[in-house]
Amino acid sequence: MEFELLKSGLYVCRSENHTFGTDAFLLTGFSRYRAKDRVCDFGTGCGIIPMLMQRRYPPKEIFAVDIQPDAIQQLKMGMEKSEGPLNIHPICADLTKLWPGAPVGQLDLITCNPPYKANQAGILSSSTAKQIARHEVACDIGDICASAFRLLNYHGRLCVCCKTERLVDVMAAMRAHKIEPKRLRMVSKTPESAPWLFLLEGIKMGKPFLNIEPTLYMRSGEGMTSEAAQLCYFGEHAP
Repeated sequence: MEFELLKSGLYVCRSENHTFGTDAFLLTGFSRYRAKDRVCDFGTGCGIIPMLMQRRYPPKEIFAVDIQPDAIQQLKMGMEKSEGPLNIHPICADLTKLWPGAPVGQLDLITCNPPYKANQAGILSSSTAKQIARHEVACDIGDICASAFRLLNYHGRLCVCCKTERLVDVMAAMRAHKIEPKRLRMVSKTPESAPWLFLLEGIKMGKPFLNIEPTLYMRSGEGMTSEAAQLCYFGEHAP
């Protein structure tokens, strides 16, 4: 295990089983979380998204949920090493069943970086932790949307980041659970390459209307990190 500094006095603990990548930064920025929000991060892993939200105008309260005890332990280690009070509640629970005292119907925002591969798609890792992170073995996108509907308040938001191959699956699951897809942003590595990720926001009981935002390019035409990507990496919401 090792600690990574996110800003002065703020650390996240990462390991081989529970680490993070670019998608966590992208989803945090895309979520447009607010200081007044009550938030939940599904499948939080090492807690990177709740910890990133602490860098600037942190939400009022964050529930960080994961089914794996070692992931929650890593989040707690990062919190213990960090300075100052953190408004994060680490919760080891099966999100398909929620947990005792869960804030049903009270949350403003849920973030989730769901498994990229459908169940039985692709080769499973020998690591249980990686199987859960990459494949729908512990829950699927329908389970995620069903639990999000239970926890969100009226017009609360669910924000997800996933590979483009799953876009139809995610949109269909949202609609099936009365969470209307409202905002979509594709992510490409360069202006010349096809998107490989998407960021999608759905609103509980929202009316049909999808706003497609400009593609987020990770690198500019000169090969440098783009301005939009830098905003995500350094703690500002993406434009």
